[in-house]
Amino acid sequence: MRSPIEIVNSMIGKDYFSQWLGIEVLEIKQGFCKLQMTIREDMLNGFGIAHGEITFSFADSALAFASNSYGQKSVSIETSISHTVSLIENDTIIAECFEEHCSNKIGVYTVKIYKSLDLAVVALFKGTVYRTSKIW
Repeated sequence: MRSPIEIVNSMIGKDYFSQWLGIEVLEIKQGFCKLQMTIREDMLNGFGIAHGEITFSFADSALAFASNSYGQKSVSIETSISHTVSLIENDTIIAECFEEHCSNKIGVYTVKIYKSLDLAVVALFKGTVYRTSKIW
């Protein structure tokens, strides 16, 4: 069986969007991951703040990595996010994904995204995954 870091490295190798985001894996273990990235100019919307899809995608990547860390291929079936603080260029953010429930077929996870500088929470994300019978 492959380790969580081997699985995540395999996923990132083919995940060009996570690569574009500039995601760095800080920690990965079964049912958990911690990621970091920095907001760039090309991620800003017309208001000069990070487009909401940036934090959503960042959290979605955290969900994918944590939920696949057991070696069973998992895909999201429901997600939602609440944005609480705006982000600007050069803000560095961290996502921590925690497993709330895991059964043979369903996993439920929460992701907290916060600024690395002052630890202000900038978004809260919830995701539910379907755990397939396919193995990494």
